[in-house]
Amino acid sequence: MKLAVLGGGSTYTPELIDGFARLRETLPVEELVLVDPALDRLELVGGLARRIFAKQGHPGRITTTDDLDAGVEGADAVLLQLRVGGQAARNEDETWPLECGCVGQETTGAGGLAKALRTVPVVLDIAERVRRSNPDAWIIDFTNPVGIVTRALLQAGHKAVGLCNVAIGFQRKFAGMLGVSPTDVHLDHVGLNHLTWETHVRLGGPEGENVLPKLLAEHGDTIAGDLRLPSSVLDRLGVVPSYYLRYFYAHDEVVRELGTKPSRAAEVAEMERELLTMYGDPALDEKPALLGKRGGAFYSEAAVDLAASLLGGGGSPYQVVNTYNRGTLPFLPDDAVIEVQAAVGHSGAAPLPVAPVDPLFAGLMANVTAYEDLALEAALRGGRERVFRALLAHPLVGQYALADGLTDRLIAHNREHLAWA
Repeated sequence: MKLAVLGGGSTYTPELIDGFARLRETLPVEELVLVDPALDRLELVGGLARRIFAKQGHPGRITTTDDLDAGVEGADAVLLQLRVGGQAARNEDETWPLECGCVGQETTGAGGLAKALRTVPVVLDIAERVRRSNPDAWIIDFTNPVGIVTRALLQAGHKAVGLCNVAIGFQRKFAGMLGVSPTDVHLDHVGLNHLTWETHVRLGGPEGENVLPKLLAEHGDTIAGDLRLPSSVLDRLGVVPSYYLRYFYAHDEVVRELGTKPSRAAEVAEMERELLTMYGDPALDEKPALLGKRGGAFYSEAAVDLAASLLGGGGSPYQVVNTYNRGTLPFLPDDAVIEVQAAVGHSGAAPLPVAPVDPLFAGLMANVTAYEDLALEAALRGGRERVFRALLAHPLVGQYALADGLTDRLIAHNREHLAWA
């Protein structure tokens, strides 16, 4: 089995490598190719990756290359973890929206749209090259904004599934609170990427006992604290929202906070400098503790599980993924990309039935889906007016003067990445 990781020079790659090494019985990788145009970073990450495999006794071979076509040739699955423009572009996504009084964030709002516009054309070009080389390869997308990028891939006819670590993070957290194995916890996880709610937490599987009321009663303050929301909000909702919902439920509060401290991109860039120095140490043969602060917790476990199921191995029968709606949520179009529990196998992901969704959540999902329609149109076709329409549709913008100001800033800060600009 051959896997290719595009964006393999990321400082986060050792987390993925550690998962491949620990879970080699689930996903027996024979060859792993790390592909990245940044050869200096790639060699540091690749060296550590080989040492991790060696320490854990993994027999697989790890190679590195900046040649995308060579890297994906013969791959059974290609994992996308790209950041077009790097942390510098992310820093801009997180800062210029604040000038208009809007949240600055890399996956939602105006910053999220900027990232989508930079990313979709690049990912589609990569996917076409993968398809020419190996039309049977699965594409696993971890590149944000996952919902929009996955929809672009599916619309273009690619074998793609989107992946996010929010659900597996909740699963692990709730399992610890309940004192059970993570495999015993099944989430009724519903929504769009980075716009999700845990409506039930079941023990033993999709039909198991719902213990969410117990979790909220006994651990509500802790859960709310992690989300940085008042516990009273969780009590009133009766569900657990993802931490990204704070950008919607406490938008103005978040904007005030963001204006008083360095951007998350600046923090991550400093971490990356430290991590790359560590990776260059030939004695280091495990992922460093600092990597845990980088973000993306449990991504490796989720990625291994998904790849194993898609490639006919021993992955979990049910996994939270991003895939076409196909009637699962009747208030959304069939070709909307939703994030829900699905049965995953060699033929792809089939969403499980979802209980009727409270209008409080369904309304926001429908609004953001409409924005994602317009965002993808802007990413595929370009043009100032399409960018403006997408921003005007976004519930975190929604006013024409704001949308105009944000459009001008978005184009000015991303001109080098936008062919039409």
